[in-house]
Amino acid sequence: MPLSDLPWWRWRARIRSALHMLSDLGFQQRAWLEGGRAGYGDPSDAVYRLVEDSWLDRWSAEKYVGSVFRDSAEAVAVNAAVLRVLLVVHQVGEDAPAAAYLAHPDWSEAVRAAREAHHRLAVADGDDPQSPPLPLDELARLTARG
Repeated sequence: MPLSDLPWWRWRARIRSALHMLSDLGFQQRAWLEGGRAGYGDPSDAVYRLVEDSWLDRWSAEKYVGSVFRDSAEAVAVNAAVLRVLLVVHQVGEDAPAAAYLAHPDWSEAVRAAREAHHRLAVADGDDPQSPPLPLDELARLTARG
């Protein structure tokens, strides 16, 4: 299914981008810790894309079934990822360096939950969940109005 078949597909694209980056420890090591990949932001940027426009830090993803998410299974997976990620954010601080996120004892559980949600959404959109995350400038072009 194409990404744009949902009314709020731009939000979905941004949420998927965040989940994708939050779900891949290898990517996080290369892009966020080693600094070998410019154009991908940092964990704070990914958390911002996950919750800022959507208010998923305040509302259940169930609220967006039919507009951002295709079904309750997607919403449940996204809710789990948001809760796990925010648990770490609230303990390390939202502007903490990447190393603080990755060293947190609950980070692996946040990554696992993000991976499950990312996989579910990517497959539903007809995308390969194993492909690398898009750089932020490509995400901006994808979601540009016009």
